[in-house]
Amino acid sequence: MTSPGSPSQTRELIIERLVGDSGEAAQVIGAGRGMAERALPVLQKALIGELGAPVTVDLQVVEVGRVPEARSRAGAAFALTVVSSPTSADAMTLVMDAQAVAVMVSALFGGDPDQPVAPIERDLSQIEADVATSVFQEVATALNGSGKRSLDLRLPVPKAMSGNDARRRVLRDGAAVRIVFGLSIPSDSGTLTVMIPQRLLLSSRSGDVAAGEDGETTEFDWRARFSEEVMRSTVRLEATMPLARLTLGDLAAFEPGQVIEFEENAQINAKLSARDKTLFVCEFGKLGQNYTVRISHPHDAGQDFIDGLLPG
Repeated sequence: MTSPGSPSQTRELIIERLVGDSGEAAQVIGAGRGMAERALPVLQKALIGELGAPVTVDLQVVEVGRVPEARSRAGAAFALTVVSSPTSADAMTLVMDAQAVAVMVSALFGGDPDQPVAPIERDLSQIEADVATSVFQEVATALNGSGKRSLDLRLPVPKAMSGNDARRRVLRDGAAVRIVFGLSIPSDSGTLTVMIPQRLLLSSRSGDVAAGEDGETTEFDWRARFSEEVMRSTVRLEATMPLARLTLGDLAAFEPGQVIEFEENAQINAKLSARDKTLFVCEFGKLGQNYTVRISHPHDAGQDFIDGLLPG
């Protein structure tokens, strides 16, 4: 099990696990596209030069998604591997559909590039899994980057899995950026999908996310980045007005139908709260046929406590 190396990384990891930490969609897609475009020529050169495969690589899609969606469009047969880093057990999830595996095997072993590749409709063989692992290694290396932008992936990548192992592999849910590369020869093509947690992507993009002087994420950054999912959640607001300060004896004497007067300043001391937490002090009023509250100032819990100690 991996463990974060600093309090800042610990905080980010906990928040991701609780709510699926995510950033603004445009920011995430921009960071993901920049990473993919920088990696594209490196990946193309590696596949042609080091693997000797005359395959064309193109960037097809960069979008936001969830990590488990990595294999949702891969079909029945596919190769999968999950790469870790010092701060994440699933820093990168790679999925290669069966057609992409078939294209790479054909290219590596000298298949006729002008002839359609026979589709793979079964679990991958040992050789096909090895080829997928080699491709995953080149993709992960190209995307990993270096210096401050590095994802710090633990390379080499684990051996690609397929069949029941790949289908049953539990992928931890979380907000991610989805990058899809196309692998093609003149007669056929397939896709390779990469999922990177948004938290990891944004924290590694030094030019996209500002940090404090000590390298830790600032409060401003958290306010800007803190999960769209949380910020869009709904809460029930409640407005209450103070009635009067009474003795327990007075309270015990209450009867149905009894009228209780508001205090003189009750109208300007309404409390606005959500989930049993007082947020603001408000002024109670009416607009047309509807009752309203106008926010006066934030609630001061310390002053409220002191006021409660004073005799009525």
